[in-house]
Amino acid sequence: MAPDPNSASGSGTRDEATVKVLAKDQKKKDEKKDEDLSEEDLALKQQLELYVERVQDTDPGLQKAALESMRQEIRTSTSSMTSVPKPLKFLRPHYGTLKAYYEIMGESDLKKYLADILSVLALTMSAEGERESLKFRLLGSEGDIGSWGHEYVRNLAGEISQEYAKRQTEEAPIDDLMELVQQIVAFHMKHNAEPEAVDLLMEVEDLDLLVEHVDSTNFKRTCLYLTSAARYLPGPDDILVLDIAYMIYLKFDEYPNALQIALFLDNLQYVKQIFTSCDDLLMKKQFCYIIARHGIEFELDDDMVVEDEDRYALQDIINNSKLSEGYLTLARDIEVMEPKSPEDIYKAHLLDGRASAGASVDSARQNLAATFVNAFVNAGFGQDKLMTVPADASSGGASGGWLFKNKEHGKASAAASLGMILLWDVDSGLAQIDKYFHSSDSHVIAGALLGVGIVNCNINNDCDPALALLGDYVNKEDPSIRIGAIMGLGISYAGSQNDQIRFKLTAILNDAKAPLDVIAFTAISLGLIYVGSCNEEVAQAIIFALMDRSESELGEPLTRLLPLGLGLLYLGKQESVEATAEVSKTFNEKIRKYCDMTLLSCAYAGTGNVLKVQNLLGHCAQHLEKGETHQGPAVLGIAMVAMAEELGLEMAIRSLEHLLQYGEQNIRRAIPLALGLLCISNPKVNVMDTLSRLSHDTDSEVAMAAVISLGLIGAGTNNARIAGMLRNLSSYYYKDANLLFCVRIAQGLVHLGKGLLTLNPFHSDRFLLSPVALAGITTLLFACLEMKAIILGKYHYVLYYVVLAMQPRMLLTVDENLKPLSVPVRVGQAVDVVGQAGRPKTITGFQTHSTPVLLAAGDRAELATEKYIPLSPILEGFVILKENPDYKEDN
Repeated sequence: MAPDPNSASGSGTRDEATVKVLAKDQKKKDEKKDEDLSEEDLALKQQLELYVERVQDTDPGLQKAALESMRQEIRTSTSSMTSVPKPLKFLRPHYGTLKAYYEIMGESDLKKYLADILSVLALTMSAEGERESLKFRLLGSEGDIGSWGHEYVRNLAGEISQEYAKRQTEEAPIDDLMELVQQIVAFHMKHNAEPEAVDLLMEVEDLDLLVEHVDSTNFKRTCLYLTSAARYLPGPDDILVLDIAYMIYLKFDEYPNALQIALFLDNLQYVKQIFTSCDDLLMKKQFCYIIARHGIEFELDDDMVVEDEDRYALQDIINNSKLSEGYLTLARDIEVMEPKSPEDIYKAHLLDGRASAGASVDSARQNLAATFVNAFVNAGFGQDKLMTVPADASSGGASGGWLFKNKEHGKASAAASLGMILLWDVDSGLAQIDKYFHSSDSHVIAGALLGVGIVNCNINNDCDPALALLGDYVNKEDPSIRIGAIMGLGISYAGSQNDQIRFKLTAILNDAKAPLDVIAFTAISLGLIYVGSCNEEVAQAIIFALMDRSESELGEPLTRLLPLGLGLLYLGKQESVEATAEVSKTFNEKIRKYCDMTLLSCAYAGTGNVLKVQNLLGHCAQHLEKGETHQGPAVLGIAMVAMAEELGLEMAIRSLEHLLQYGEQNIRRAIPLALGLLCISNPKVNVMDTLSRLSHDTDSEVAMAAVISLGLIGAGTNNARIAGMLRNLSSYYYKDANLLFCVRIAQGLVHLGKGLLTLNPFHSDRFLLSPVALAGITTLLFACLEMKAIILGKYHYVLYYVVLAMQPRMLLTVDENLKPLSVPVRVGQAVDVVGQAGRPKTITGFQTHSTPVLLAAGDRAELATEKYIPLSPILEGFVILKENPDYKEDN
């Protein structure tokens, strides 16, 4: 229909004639359409058709004017969100015409001009996968890209990523693309579309560009998107993305955020860099609180803090020596200092007759349960009604009374419970435990040794009291004393990578005469002390110990703690485990698969790696003959890997529901424990209901696991619904001593620290995972896979491993002298604001309290006053406030 451009003469008459013919033709066709168009739309349509004609004119002046007008029309047109802009709509039929004319046009500025317009038309016209918009953009003029509008820039970005992938495979040059990327990123960053800029740069593998483009207005939103996206990226991209976020934070002196990322990457070089880059001593104190909460060993040197006096003060904070004081401040503020007895927790008077009648009998098993409940409930308070009662009480001797209501190994747990009650208070703790060291009963001494370890848990002390006291007992004759000392060292030095202890303990692993239980606990302690360190020497010592076990020993439940000790060395370290996993394939087939699953679960714990979850699910789907043990760790592994982020967590819960229906018995026994780990200290209603159903299961091992898990998901929450369920279970199982014992333990866990503690290994808005805390919970869960042999046997003190994960769930604000300072804060459900426009609210449904306050799972706090500025971006644990210099009191 368009005239042949070659034969077009410059005469205007010819031109007008054509337009008339064209108009007549169009009229017939478009009569129907035109009826729908309004006057102005019709005028616009005819106008544009005229421009299309004029563009093909031979007179450059006319061409230029037509292109200019067309450009104007396209740029100024606005459209609603749902429809294509009018000029683009009317130019659609002419896209082919213009494209054909472009091909035969001579090189000139006009040709570039036309290319620009074709590039915009291709936005709605070009066929899928042709990438014509990008093609014409690269051929066009180098003009400002943003003036064509957001949608155009977005579309270009999409085409660039496809083109980039294609050129990478063909190894073609990409310089022209990268110039365009520069423009697009600058445009996005200027127009608050940071996520789109980041996505484009990830596609073209050039995130470094981002650092130049961020400014003080958008760096926080950019970094928030980067850190959130990192969870969903495959390695090594995730590390790269976090590195960029770290660099951006440093560029803008946002040191606390940079520190969070450095800890997430487990990169101590970065942590040092932050200390050396920052000059503000108060800020450094806040860093120390963050490191202390994360629970890693960190030694300050004179580069990081110049003044000696300051350095000692800061090291003191990292060593957590203020934890007990802060915790008790919280307890006094909430008024829960009054010690509680196990009876206050059981609330037997609320139940009908039969259960309460059975409870009055003084059985050793019930007393042992009461020991644990008492220890969990009064943890860290320094006083209780069983162990710390004064000597002149009716029992006729200081705590001797309760201690001797326990049989043999029960006394060990009872003596150790004193350590739990005096948790974190090293000086008074050691003084009170000291009396048990003079006992003639080996179990009491063992308990005292373990108690010393528990008091020192998560606290570092320059004079190493735990090592001084426990070191000599490691090689005593009596196995129970040795286990007490070894466990105590493991708990007090978890994560410290202390070489002195390594020499002591690896010697035991190589000792052919050492009993199996001593060797099993030694492996666990080494795993805890070197958690996530990938230490070769320790790994080899444990591997040799595993290879030295006889056929009969390999069938023993305790032997299965050896692979766990090995796994803890690689906790969360992903590929680093591969060499050790290869070695484990050479083990005896009784333990080979168990070891393989354990190593895989530990190495990818907390990473959210979907492929590993699928792999583990595959192992759980097999229906095997009896006697296969490796599916237990595989089920726990699913929870360990998937607990990293909310989405994976929900999916894992659903997968476990399916396994419950189709899995074999040994899988069913592990599922409650996996659910307990996924929702630890976070009682989700759907999980609570599942566990409640399983707690009445016909298989007693499933029921026991479910009961313990009810305690874990409610740990430290005082959740009334779980407390009610457990009370009912205690009357339901009043004749079954084993199950009743589990119910009591769960009741103790729910009221952990009278509701002031949490076991959740994640902190800092669920961003950081404390390796020591996860190691402690994992050890407990693996022991619960062998409930009858370990927890209900004579090794019930493994329950104390839970102390590694116990942390106050508080926000305690302190002033510049680190003294508690009460300020109003809003506490509400955290809202995910990644990638949202503007300044959205970060919490919803908040209440205003004055600090110190308790934070439940999924809660977030923000200051409700302008008077102070918090030095930490995340209000959890200890937060230092400094006065806001710009604050003016309202009169």
